Amino acid sequence: MAEIGKALLESGWLAARSTEVELTGSQLTTTHPPTGPNSPWMEAVVPGTVLATLVKNKVVADPFYGLENEMIIDIADSGREYYTFWFFTKFQCTLSGAQHLDLNFRAINYSAEVYLNGHKMVLPKGMFRRHSLEVTDILNPDGENLLAVLVHPPDHPGRIPPEGGQGGDHEIGKDVATQYVEGWDWIAPVRDRNTGIWDEVSISVTGPVNIIDPHLVSSFFDQYTRAYLHATTELENRSAWVADCSLNIQVATELEGSVCLIEYLQTQHVSVPPGARIQYTFPKLSFYKPNLWWPNGLGKQSLYNVSITVDVKGYGESDTWGHLFGFRKIESHIDSATGGRLFKVNGQPIFIRGGNWILSDCLLRLSKERYKTDIKFHADMNLNMIRCWGGGLAERPDFYHYCDVYGLLVWQEFWITGDVDGRGIPVSNPDGPLDHDLFMLCARDTVKLLRNHPSLTLWVGGNEQVPPDDINTALKNDLKLHPLFESHSGNALSIEEEDPSQYLDGTRVYIQGSMWDGFANGKGDFTDGPYEIQNPEDFFKDNFYNYGFNPEVGSVGMPVSATIRATMPPKGWQIPLFKKLTNGYTEEVPNPIWEYHKYIPYSKPGKVHDQIELYGIPKDLDDFCLKAQLVNYVQYRALLEGWNSRMWSKYTGVLIWKTQNPWSGLRGQFYDYLLDQTAGFYGCRCAAEPIHIQLNLATYFIEVVNTTSEELSNVAVEASVWDLEGACPSYNVFDKLSLPPKKVMSISELNYPKSENPKPVYFLLLKLYNMSNNSIISRNFYWLYLPGGDYKLLEPYRNKRIPLQITSKTSHKDSSYEIEMNVQNKSEKPDPKILTYKNNFANRHEDGEFDMASLEPVHNKTEEKQKAGLFQRLYRQFPRETDGSKISEIKGSDVGVAFFLKFSVHALKTDNKGGDDTRILPVHYSDNYFSLVPGEEMSIKMSFKVPQGVTPRVTLEGWNYQSEVPTVI
Repeated sequence: MAEIGKALLESGWLAARSTEVELTGSQLTTTHPPTGPNSPWMEAVVPGTVLATLVKNKVVADPFYGLENEMIIDIADSGREYYTFWFFTKFQCTLSGAQHLDLNFRAINYSAEVYLNGHKMVLPKGMFRRHSLEVTDILNPDGENLLAVLVHPPDHPGRIPPEGGQGGDHEIGKDVATQYVEGWDWIAPVRDRNTGIWDEVSISVTGPVNIIDPHLVSSFFDQYTRAYLHATTELENRSAWVADCSLNIQVATELEGSVCLIEYLQTQHVSVPPGARIQYTFPKLSFYKPNLWWPNGLGKQSLYNVSITVDVKGYGESDTWGHLFGFRKIESHIDSATGGRLFKVNGQPIFIRGGNWILSDCLLRLSKERYKTDIKFHADMNLNMIRCWGGGLAERPDFYHYCDVYGLLVWQEFWITGDVDGRGIPVSNPDGPLDHDLFMLCARDTVKLLRNHPSLTLWVGGNEQVPPDDINTALKNDLKLHPLFESHSGNALSIEEEDPSQYLDGTRVYIQGSMWDGFANGKGDFTDGPYEIQNPEDFFKDNFYNYGFNPEVGSVGMPVSATIRATMPPKGWQIPLFKKLTNGYTEEVPNPIWEYHKYIPYSKPGKVHDQIELYGIPKDLDDFCLKAQLVNYVQYRALLEGWNSRMWSKYTGVLIWKTQNPWSGLRGQFYDYLLDQTAGFYGCRCAAEPIHIQLNLATYFIEVVNTTSEELSNVAVEASVWDLEGACPSYNVFDKLSLPPKKVMSISELNYPKSENPKPVYFLLLKLYNMSNNSIISRNFYWLYLPGGDYKLLEPYRNKRIPLQITSKTSHKDSSYEIEMNVQNKSEKPDPKILTYKNNFANRHEDGEFDMASLEPVHNKTEEKQKAGLFQRLYRQFPRETDGSKISEIKGSDVGVAFFLKFSVHALKTDNKGGDDTRILPVHYSDNYFSLVPGEEMSIKMSFKVPQGVTPRVTLEGWNYQSEVPTVI
């Protein structure tokens, strides 16, 4: 008897081009199965795409490297048959009695024929729909089952015009599929248009009755002290007799390890007629003061494990289902003061600072590990919202799981873009996809797949466009709010009203397009952007952006030089030509490989002088990329601080275009495809703190931004100016301050630039701290020049050797490392009057006791046994080996600021030839690209995993430390 539950089919897959396989699907799954990766068969990437499989097997070159994508034949030239592929695997399963088996495909692109043990089934068209096939009667008696899947590309893959463009020739918009695959201004065309089995494949064993798509909803009363959990599920009886069922729902909190506190347990008796599929709504479950789920930076992401099981009389357990659930209420309305959409979570206004997301990998090699890193990076940046752009994916449950865990609100769009659906050049597909019924089927199925995630915040019809009228009307109707969730609704649920869990969703607002109804100008005009380099001070000016919520504003995104070397041949290491124009501006002329990888320049002739050139003309790739990191940090910090400065008075939110690249692109990213962060990542992290001190670059007033609902009292602001000689010509403390909640407070003007004989280039260190214990709430370090100047004096400053002392503490178990580095600028002893030099940061994170990332969704008992606990303390997950403290010193005799320090982690190689990329990625840092004034010290924490057999070394580089790369552990 097979165990009830789900098992993934995630290994052992083979693939072959259909035109190279002479056998039929029936033959492949009966008499002539492939025996291994022998031509034409090869190891397959599942989940993934055909192109991912070809790259894995080196049949084609890596499209992420240099110009290799140009060497891969495009589907428009090869024909659809070239990318039509067989996928094959085996699985073991033997059923007994009244058991049933379903074969599940969570997504394929675009259609497929499935053969199991010689029997053919069809997976109809549509990239964003689930397929579940009952295969009980066609399993082999010996338990070994042969599965072959013939996957066909989208029907309208389109052709790429010579000039490229947004979405190529827009033909892909005729299908219900992802649209970026014909190329955009940030990515080259994807040659197979993402054909493949791109999400998980599983088998699920049930008894006579199975559970289908439960819907969980929370409602609140009495100022959130009382809550109800509403639950509705479908039950299907696949037997020939009436099934008398005990339907159980359990709500539990995991305290520590695998110890559960069961908060609620309810059993209901239900009869399901033979062959019937019914909907059942539980009596609502009552909770007193449940732990609430909050967005990142504003509280804990409390999650409960909700499980539903059905037992059938005379049979026993028939099916089980589980999901992590967060008690929270999300509301939004158009703010009368700003015209922007204002979001509330659990009654509290949330100032949105987030980013636009495309997808993790353009070959759809999606994994829990990659998603975990991606989403944690967004939380590390202190962002609180991710917008899933309409030209990309309906994101996967694993993506949403980590957004639940790390507190990222999610804006999910459907598959409409202005460029491809009616607003492109030339005008494209004004009626959207050809099959509107298919679009709505995919939309409804996507809602059912994702609706139980607390992070999911709103549905949006499309990017810079609304869906065709009939689709838009259907979405509005299907996604209408339940009366409990309408703005300004009362608390009581009347007897006549449906239970909210009986709605398709009913809890989240539907907005017809990304520039409508409180976003951009609210009317659909192209009023998002801009998307290029800006003067940092312009972000603070009254005329920079005129609307309350900007869904897209973007800028540069140059990665570090190691990433350029890892993703391009030497011809791609040539830096842009800095071409002087007659108007005094500089035009950057990039090499062809950078141009192919969508490089965006650091100048905007006529409006913005080259921001890299402010530091001096770069000499080589390393110099260029380092100076680009200086600009990245300043640019993105200023962008968010400009929005901070007008929180609630002019703005309700902003989403940066964009946070990452699913390809080795050179624009709009805080970390590159290889998962190395740019300095913009840390500029964003600094500016998006829940409580933040900043300098208004337009007025030169010091401001404190409090986005939280708590008043801060008995705090002080310290402002110190440091020159290039290491002196502190200006030091001020503003003490005994009280900062009201959700307000921006102007503290004082920075008078140093107006003082007598100010230095042309100087540093400013701002700190907000608690007066009771001198703990730091916010710290912000600026490098500035006088009006009309530049940063060129920083070039000779590189020659200064500032002594540092680094104390490291390392703990590790197997491949996981946690390291804390304490770095001290030893060029002078701390000034006795500066009480904050140790930078002891106040603990802002209420959920610091638990490592929320150890949470995994529990779907059934089989998976539950494999996971030892949802909530586990990071330091108790496994016994750790501690290496103790080690002290390293970097010698120097100069006095001054240790400027722009950066840690990185590398593999220790004795045979390193000097050209290898030795970086260990990803690494999560508590901060990086940081600076220390004389006497100041700071602790940086980092965590990472190393490949088997690799010994890590941590290096420290900086503006003053180019010629030496000291190993500090």
